[in-house]
Amino acid sequence: MKTNPDCIFCKIVAGEIPACKILEDDVALAFMDIGPVAEGHVLLIPKEHYETISDIPEEPAAAILKKLPQLVAAVQTATGSEGVNVLQNNGTVAGQLVPHVHFHIIPRNPGDKFEYNWPVGEYPEGKMPELADKIKKVISRQ
Repeated sequence: MKTNPDCIFCKIVAGEIPACKILEDDVALAFMDIGPVAEGHVLLIPKEHYETISDIPEEPAAAILKKLPQLVAAVQTATGSEGVNVLQNNGTVAGQLVPHVHFHIIPRNPGDKFEYNWPVGEYPEGKMPELADKIKKVISRQ
């Protein structure tokens, strides 16, 4: 199993740092976030060390993501929240603080304190299909 000795999440997987575990199997671990945005905030991680989601091979990615619906439903039911955010950040510029892939499952209720900026924009004429073509070309080469 690929690990990073300096990674806090790898240390949790190895049992070197305690965690309040929710769900665990051969590829994934879900545990309570020690700095919760809301009560019931859970993290889902691969047990193997990958820094960003694009680093994970398809099979382990599918096995990890397979856990999300069950976790979201459990968090929402257990907390009685009206909604749930599922967030995943890649790179420090995107807000990733721990360089180990992780998904935040955050219960949401009206008037809670969690906020984020979503500055909606628009494309200049022709830019959207141009970018779509570039993305499709990259996918076809993978």
